[in-house]
Amino acid sequence: MSKKQKTAGGFSALVSVLVMAIALVIGVVIYKYIFGNPANFVDNDPMSEPIEGNLLGVIYKGGFIVPGLLAILLIVIIFTLERIVTLMMANGKGSTDKFIAKIKNLLEEKQFDAAIAECDKQRGSLANVVRAGLVKYSHIADDSSLDKEQKVESLKKELEEATSLELPMLSKNLVVLSTCASIATLIGLIGTVLGMIRSFAAMSKGSPDTAALSTGISEALINTAFGISASTLAIIFYNVFSNKVDGMTYSIDEASFTIVQDFSASQK
Repeated sequence: MSKKQKTAGGFSALVSVLVMAIALVIGVVIYKYIFGNPANFVDNDPMSEPIEGNLLGVIYKGGFIVPGLLAILLIVIIFTLERIVTLMMANGKGSTDKFIAKIKNLLEEKQFDAAIAECDKQRGSLANVVRAGLVKYSHIADDSSLDKEQKVESLKKELEEATSLELPMLSKNLVVLSTCASIATLIGLIGTVLGMIRSFAAMSKGSPDTAALSTGISEALINTAFGISASTLAIIFYNVFSNKVDGMTYSIDEASFTIVQDFSASQK
């Protein structure tokens, strides 16, 4: 059996948890020391109204849910960058279509060493699967102890094992983006509801407390904006990465099918 390679799989589970915790800490720090900077408010008092036109002070009035939404936004950005880097590595160095076409031509000419060298040059998930198949192909092609059906099954098994090493890495951490897409909207909605409760409470008095009413409306709108923004980004990138993974999976299946068909045709 050939020694199969595996493309690096991005963040581990432990690192992912640490990234989320760090993102939450950063969100709290940004909320408290940047948005809550006294210079953003009248009389340098964060309890007062924001200075007119000061967006940072307005965001601060979104309340205690803002740090959580900031953390989700940071998580989306971090894991988006992680997926971009990982999928670029998994895609290899050159064009996937050209690589598959070149492998097909080399197989037709029975140039196995050249095809394996091409895989080493290409790298990535597809190249790893193809390389494992080609190595197995060359090992069992002249093995007289196996009949044609056994050889084909052995080759298929090798390709399936190599594929099973690569596919989890391709979709890894996408669940983080899909989860952020869901909870960002929900957490933002909680902040919206709390802000509206505060606004209605201010209006329920005999003479409405305009400051409390303004704070409540700010809290509702800021949380809504942050929740929708984080959710939108997460949904967009989740779909982009899912489509990319589907395309790479199709390329792996196509290459595996080509290797098996060529091997089957070459055996009498």
